[in-house]
Amino acid sequence: MTQEAATPGPATARATPARTLLPLFLPAVVVGAVASLLYVGVSRLAEQLKDVLWTDLPDALGIGGYSSLWMIVMLTTTGVLVGLVVWKVPGHAGPDPATLGLQEKPMAPYILPGLLVATVLMLAGGPSLGPENPIIATNVALAFWAGRRFAPAAPGELWVVLAQAGTIGALFGTPVAAALVVSEALAGRQMRGLLWDNLFGPLTAAAVGSIVTSLLGHASFDLGLPPLGSPGWADVLAAVVIASAAAVLGMAGVRALPYVHKAFALLRHPMAALPVGGLVLGLLGCLGGPLTLFKGLDQVAEIARHPDNWSAGRFALMAVVKLAALVVATCCGFRGGRIFPSVFVGASFGLCAHALVPSVPPSLALAAGVLGTLLAVTRQGWVSLFTAAVLVSSPTIIALLCIASLPAWLLVTGRPQMQLHEDGSSVR
Repeated sequence: MTQEAATPGPATARATPARTLLPLFLPAVVVGAVASLLYVGVSRLAEQLKDVLWTDLPDALGIGGYSSLWMIVMLTTTGVLVGLVVWKVPGHAGPDPATLGLQEKPMAPYILPGLLVATVLMLAGGPSLGPENPIIATNVALAFWAGRRFAPAAPGELWVVLAQAGTIGALFGTPVAAALVVSEALAGRQMRGLLWDNLFGPLTAAAVGSIVTSLLGHASFDLGLPPLGSPGWADVLAAVVIASAAAVLGMAGVRALPYVHKAFALLRHPMAALPVGGLVLGLLGCLGGPLTLFKGLDQVAEIARHPDNWSAGRFALMAVVKLAALVVATCCGFRGGRIFPSVFVGASFGLCAHALVPSVPPSLALAAGVLGTLLAVTRQGWVSLFTAAVLVSSPTIIALLCIASLPAWLLVTGRPQMQLHEDGSSVR
């Protein structure tokens, strides 16, 4: 017997039979649809309240809706209202948001009403956070509760994964993002069966979540930017430099997070920390302008449509102010996620590079800036790469971003993340 014949080959994963996967289809469809409906419902409610607070009310009072005075008043008032929810509502709107990531254990159902109210107030009031963390947490808790109640034989982790995938599909408007996140999570686990077998349920939930969001006409990450032409060596260099520099900027926010969190913790009470945080955010809004308020996705579309309307200095100021506002909002207790505002930080930084070097295409500069910032803030490579690529929707951009992600990843991997342990120390 030869040495080659005596050496056992690698174990081959066995495919899961279709009769095992098929029962996952209907629960995944339901979870994906509910996840999308909740996300769209919360977003539209927040948009309607935002119109009242930032247009109707100041018009009735004869005050400029985005004047410095109104920004300070509105952000501080939002801090007071969210502080009341965190203080008085059962469940206190969930754990400290600085300690939470995208993938967490299911919360108790009684926490969810306060969390949703705090999220709507935050989205309408102007703090620089997105809806992703609270919406994912709510959908996970609802799916886990319903699954354990109506299908107790199914593993609890199944409902968690389906809800996460469905919500991510709804948030990004495409199931690809959810598939990448789930596959990244599965990479550290012992899988049963083939990868595609493990993705069948989550991908179904994500596809349904994304298509329901699209059918309801909700905004997506696609900015409609002009596609990038055939790249040259200068484009490769520009992508690498911009993504790496954006990663360094993002890491500045990561490094500041525990210190800012400790400062707000000294206030000891949500009715102190949140109003003070709102006041600080209002002052930052006065410095950076109205575009640095809110979750940032609509504002990214605005600066991307007319990149020549702002100078390099203005773009740099907006990027720094938005990053500072993201850190402050997270540390003082507003409930929200960090991906949406990070996209604005990266987009502003990239367009700053375009303004400094006009030969760099704005689409490339924006995508590379978003890539580097998200790598630093989320520490999730697939999400960062996908989000940056989908903003431009150009096949050419993907190869450039893959190259640019390598040095940027080396700058951030193994370093503190933009998430804290309960004792206030940084997660690594």
